[in-house]
Amino acid sequence: MPALDRDAYISDFAEFIRESPSSYHAAAAVAARLESAGFERLDERDEWPGGPGRRVVVRDGAVIAWVQPEAASQATPYRILGAHTDSPSFKLKPHPTSEAAGLLRAGVEIYGGPLLNSWLDRELEVAGRVVTRDGTEHLVRSGAMLRIPQLAIHLDRGVNDGLKLDKQLHTQPIWGAAADAPGAELLARGFTDAGLAVDDIAGWDLLLADTQPPARFGLEDAFFAAGRMDNLSSVYAGLVALLEASAGSEAGSHVSVLAAFDHEELGSESRSGASGPFLEDVLARVSAGLGADATDRRRAFADSWLLSSDAGHAVHPNYPEKHDPANRPVLGGGPLLKLNANQRYASDAVGAALWTRVCERAGVPTQSFVSNNAIPCGSTIGPLSATRLGIRTVDVGTPLLSMHSARELAHVDDLVALAAAVTAFFAPE
Repeated sequence: MPALDRDAYISDFAEFIRESPSSYHAAAAVAARLESAGFERLDERDEWPGGPGRRVVVRDGAVIAWVQPEAASQATPYRILGAHTDSPSFKLKPHPTSEAAGLLRAGVEIYGGPLLNSWLDRELEVAGRVVTRDGTEHLVRSGAMLRIPQLAIHLDRGVNDGLKLDKQLHTQPIWGAAADAPGAELLARGFTDAGLAVDDIAGWDLLLADTQPPARFGLEDAFFAAGRMDNLSSVYAGLVALLEASAGSEAGSHVSVLAAFDHEELGSESRSGASGPFLEDVLARVSAGLGADATDRRRAFADSWLLSSDAGHAVHPNYPEKHDPANRPVLGGGPLLKLNANQRYASDAVGAALWTRVCERAGVPTQSFVSNNAIPCGSTIGPLSATRLGIRTVDVGTPLLSMHSARELAHVDDLVALAAAVTAFFAPE
């Protein structure tokens, strides 16, 4: 298996992050890269071809792509890399423009669980999709336009003893001085380059994104900082691995699938989330194209695997007591195997053995993550997909510091190692 070029991988990953300020942009970026590599873009409303091939379908801010080998039959199993395209942020409310103290503000609602203080004093953009009255969807982004200014220390002398932000009062970004353009509206000013008239916009799904570009830094340029690595790190790893799998698609022993869902940060309960029907719909149609009936499909699922790949926590050097005393994953130590006794992660002994074999084949290290008993962990798409499909699932991911910050931190070797492991997962055994 050819080794990935470390520097080229990180450089292109940085470009992918820049292309993906929202889940809608991320899904479109994945589809565009796959189409340029020869994947066929499908529409859910159409009949789908049943023979071998490389295909991709987008549903809102989610994308599923697969490589169906020549030898696939009714009971051919699936190898699925599951990830999510969304990240914690702020979502634009209806009637978003207000005025206070001579400044124009944007009304936003908190999306997911961001580290609120990390979003202060950053140049932000609005990005996502707008829908015009004729039902046409448009991907838009404003460029740097907004900022959530923090109160000066002179007006809050105790701020360094504990910052508490009111989610309604203190998180509204400013985007202009009212005197400069009386009556200005955010939607009208934010998307003039898209050629959209504000009166023609009937609906929107718009979020804030940090505009600071990704950066490498530190000793040997080994650290990588960027927004939205939870969970674009997994989406991009799956994209690279699927492109590698497509190169040998005629000899595959399984159907390789990348499933990047939306709305994981909200609990995944949507038509494009992992608790929704998207993946099941796609797999049912692929199986039907192979001539499979319901029994064949269950046989295929029984021999299938899903890697639920989502970012996890490295031990924070300034807060070591927050982590398990015996399981201490570190930046640069390799991708994580994520475990939880209460099935917040879906990994079990069989999945751990598979992950060990995958990492050995890829020639990369791995490390275990389990939570401190006093600090419950979050969850992933893993248990949701396992419950819905009955496919064996193992939870893995890249270790990060500053998870859910506007700007997260990873080690470049962990990012590349995850892609190498997923490539080995997709490779014929």
